[in-house]
Amino acid sequence: MFPGEAFTVRGCSVDSGVAAQPMSDAETLQGAVQRANNARARDVDADYWIGIEGGCEAKFGEVLTFAWIVVVARDSDSVGKGRTGAFCLPKEVADLVLLGTELGEADDKVFGRMNSKQQNGAVGLLTGDVMDRRSYYETAVILALIPFKNRRLRWR
Repeated sequence: MFPGEAFTVRGCSVDSGVAAQPMSDAETLQGAVQRANNARARDVDADYWIGIEGGCEAKFGEVLTFAWIVVVARDSDSVGKGRTGAFCLPKEVADLVLLGTELGEADDKVFGRMNSKQQNGAVGLLTGDVMDRRSYYETAVILALIPFKNRRLRWR
């Protein structure tokens, strides 16, 4: 957790326990918590487990999209949480999402792509790759690690 410290990262696919396309801030956070806990159950030897869940929410007459990151550590009762910034989806994508289409699939339909959610994602498509999925999530991961960098403080 400090500059120069090495980590080995192993990804695993685990269920979120929420809808394929969470449609609220609370449901998205719940999905990230459940992914972190399910990763912990799957790989008990890790030191940290991270759950990532992307979601949407109809708000302010728009459809916003964002993601929650949750970090659980073996040696702590604390749970770290961080959220990406939110951005508004274009009407063509938003309408499909509101009809029940998962965001990645809606992006593929509107932009004529295949599996964009595993590539540059909505943020990459809409920014012309000025920002991609990795950079979009990076700050939220850093924010979710705050409790583990500040262990002397208490976290709810």
